[in-house]
Amino acid sequence: MGQKIMLVDDEPMITEVLEAYLRKDGYEVYTSGNGLDALRKADTLKPDLIVLDLMLPDISGEEICRLLRKESDVPILMLTAKSGEDEKINGIVLGADDYVTKPFSPREVVVRIQAILRRARRVEDSQTEQLSFNNHELVIDLFKKEVSWQGENISVTPIEYKLLINMARNPGRVYSRMDLLDKIQEDGFSYEGYERSIDTHIKNIRKKIETDAREPRYILTVFGMGYKFGGALDAKNASL
Repeated sequence: MGQKIMLVDDEPMITEVLEAYLRKDGYEVYTSGNGLDALRKADTLKPDLIVLDLMLPDISGEEICRLLRKESDVPILMLTAKSGEDEKINGIVLGADDYVTKPFSPREVVVRIQAILRRARRVEDSQTEQLSFNNHELVIDLFKKEVSWQGENISVTPIEYKLLINMARNPGRVYSRMDLLDKIQEDGFSYEGYERSIDTHIKNIRKKIETDAREPRYILTVFGMGYKFGGALDAKNASL
């Protein structure tokens, strides 16, 4: 069977059309019409990606996204009838990987799903490779795409991982917000974010890998320019 996609929307017409398109492309598709059912199915099915409508009859899509992010880094594509910048940024803050505004083309949704999954499964190196910093305080496994801090695995979203690995590979290099937006969109990954949204992702990363996010050691602000990675690369990684 193909990769598992879960569609969460209380409009049967939308789920039926998207399901038909996705099944045609070889995906295994599951549907849910309310939040409680979606959370239960997400826990048991372990989907590869969730398409999540913001307007549901029992629990808002924002709350579902927040609850999912406490337990999982499953990619989430939000469907929203709201086109305002604040609503979109709020979805990113909560951990969504991309969004589509209604009304939409079913084919566009499928293409965005393909792009998210392609990025999620891309292996950056054919062999296991790790980057470690500050005597293994922060370790990034490039093969498994996992991040650990102080010996504990931490959950990062695909966008957070993309930002972190690009900066970690080039310690000291200053990235503007536009540079980082371009990095997110590499390899066909569709992301119509704003420069301002980068600040939100950086804030979320800092919460996960900094002892004190107000005085960061890894993701440093370069005032008037952007951000740079400040971790000390461990000796065995020095040539990477």
